[in-house]
Amino acid sequence: MAAHRKPRQRTGVAHTARTAATLALAGAATATAFDGTGQAAPEPTAAQVKAKVDKLYREAEVATEQYNGAQEKARTAERRLNSLRDEAARQEAELNSERDRLGSLAAAQYRDGALDPTVQLALSSDPDHYLDGAAFAERADARQSAAVSRVRRRLAEVERLRGAARVELDSLAARRAELRRHKETVTGKLGAARRLLAGLSERERQEVTGDTSPAGAPAPRASRGTRAALPGPGDVQAPDSRAGAAVAYAYSKLGSPYVWGATGPDAFDCSGLIQAAYRSAGLSLPRTTYAQIGAGRRVSRSELLPGDLVFFYSGISHVGLYIGGGKMIHAPNPSAPVRIAPIDEMPFAGATRVS
Repeated sequence: MAAHRKPRQRTGVAHTARTAATLALAGAATATAFDGTGQAAPEPTAAQVKAKVDKLYREAEVATEQYNGAQEKARTAERRLNSLRDEAARQEAELNSERDRLGSLAAAQYRDGALDPTVQLALSSDPDHYLDGAAFAERADARQSAAVSRVRRRLAEVERLRGAARVELDSLAARRAELRRHKETVTGKLGAARRLLAGLSERERQEVTGDTSPAGAPAPRASRGTRAALPGPGDVQAPDSRAGAAVAYAYSKLGSPYVWGATGPDAFDCSGLIQAAYRSAGLSLPRTTYAQIGAGRRVSRSELLPGDLVFFYSGISHVGLYIGGGKMIHAPNPSAPVRIAPIDEMPFAGATRVS
C-alpha cells in the first residue's frame, strides 16, 4: 500500500506544477494584454477618423434640424397658448360684466315685487298708465332673457378657451421634451466627434476637417483660407436684388463659427445661415432644411443661379447658398467656420429658387 501511495503523490505534484505553469503563462498573457504591449487595438488612421467624424456630424445635423423644427413648433404652441389665455381673460371680463347686469335686473325685480298682472291692473287707479307699465315690464323681461343668454354664451366660450389652452399646454410640454431629446442627441454626437479629432495630430486634423484652427474649435473671422483665389461678392451676378442681398450677407459672414441651433448674427448652423441671409434681403424663410427646400421653385443642378438654395444628402439635412461657379457658402460643422466650398463635396439632393 505504501508503494502504491508514492507514485500518486508524485503525479499530484507534477499535475500541480503543470497547473501552476499554465496559470503563470496565462497571467503573463493577461498582464501583457492589460499593459497594452500585446494585443492592443491599432490606432485608427486619419481616414478612418474622418469617416467616423463625418458620420457623427451628419447624424448631429439631422438631429439639429429636428431640434430646430421642434423649437419652431414649441414657439408656435407658446404663441397660441398666450393668445388663448388673453382671449379667455377678455371673455371672463365680459362674462363678469354680463353677470353684473343680470344681477342688477334681478335686484330691480325683487324690489318691485312680482304681482300677477291682472291683480296689478285691478288695483291700479290708472289702468292706462298700468298698461303702459306692463308693456315696459315685458320689454324688461326680454332684456333679462337676452342677458341670461349672453351669460350662457360667454360661459361656454370661456370653458372652450380653457379647454383649448389645456390642450396647447400639453402640446408645449411635449415639444419641450422633444427639444431635450434632440439636444442630448446633438451634444452627444458632437462630443464624440470632438474627442476623435482631439486624438489626431495637428496635420491629421487639418486633413480631416480642411481647417487650420485648433481641434474642434472654429476658425477666427480673420482666417478665411483661400478666399482671395475664390470669387468675391462683386464677381457674383445674382439674378435679382434679393438674391444679390442674400449672397452679399453670406459673404459678410465668412469665418463666423458654426453653432448648432444658431441663426446669427455672429454664429450659425446651416439652415440658420440661409434664413438669416434672406431675412437680410426682406424675405422670410422657414427655419429647417426640409421646410426650406419647399419654400420656392425647384430648379435642376444645370439651372443653378447665385442665390439658389442647394441641399445635400437623402434626408435633406444640409443646405448652402449657391454663389456660382459650382461653389456655395455654407456653415459646415463645428470643426469649420462659414466658408466657401464646392457643391460637389457632398451628395447633391436638390435646389430651390426662393427670390
